Amino acid sequence: MTITQLQYVLAVAEYKNFTLAAEKCFVTQPTLSMQVQKLEDELDIQIFDRSKKPISVTEVGKKIVAQAKNIVNEADRIKDVVDQEKGFIGGDFTLGIIPTIMPTLLPMFLKTFINKYPEVNLIIKEQSTENLIRNIQDGHLDAAIAATPLEIEFIKERPLYYEPFVGYVPKDHRLRALKEITPDDLNVSDILLLQDGHCFREGVLNLCKTPKKSGEEHFQLQSGSFETLINLSNEGLGMTLLPFLNTLELDTTKKQNLKFFKEPSPAREVSLIYHKSELKIQITEALRDVISGVIRGAIKFQDVKIISPLNK
Repeated sequence: MTITQLQYVLAVAEYKNFTLAAEKCFVTQPTLSMQVQKLEDELDIQIFDRSKKPISVTEVGKKIVAQAKNIVNEADRIKDVVDQEKGFIGGDFTLGIIPTIMPTLLPMFLKTFINKYPEVNLIIKEQSTENLIRNIQDGHLDAAIAATPLEIEFIKERPLYYEPFVGYVPKDHRLRALKEITPDDLNVSDILLLQDGHCFREGVLNLCKTPKKSGEEHFQLQSGSFETLINLSNEGLGMTLLPFLNTLELDTTKKQNLKFFKEPSPAREVSLIYHKSELKIQITEALRDVISGVIRGAIKFQDVKIISPLNK
């Protein structure tokens, strides 16, 4: 039994196809198939049911796959131990970021990080929270930046900052005259929301006291863009809520439409999340230090109330 064989087994289990698994492992399909077969012969069990399309994992195979993940992770930790002992911070590091954080946060820290740690090859992917979680579990992401808490057993969460919600209230709106707003002032039927699948949308819905009822809306919006929400708001179609960092680059006219919440401001907790196995933890810690350093000057809010992104 070899680590390579176990890596091949994990690839087949994930992609349910020997050819695709071989491509992902950068070997030929006959080579991968032969090594998986050798492992099955050695164990005298069948890991995969090849009679089904797509290929399925047998019941005993599921146990083998689970153990193989642990073994491969622990084998990877050996290199981590050596890198940490040498004080080396480098190599490939794949980072996922949710769409409502990527455009504002990434430009703030990326240049600083790559200048400080030139040996790190940072691979950045924009993904939904659901995909981030799955890819962390499968080992395709080393870490991610997402709204928390997520309350997932295999994931560790390290808060980076707390980002307040800010109201964007156009002229002639019922809340326009208020100096500050509160969650009690909000009516969810009056708020332009991001499309389903965005955790910021869930945060807004959790903030509002009244649930959104089907049939109340006069149109259906499927957009992942805060810019679209702002433009529709300016057309008199309702107010919207924005993350604080998204308000910093607004022009003077649009900033006049901002309404801050009375303290404690409702806010989202933004965290660096990663697998509890803590592979490549030295790079994760370096990333956290850089982000925490640059964000400290941008967000000075202290009195906040964390709004969960979990779908309630």
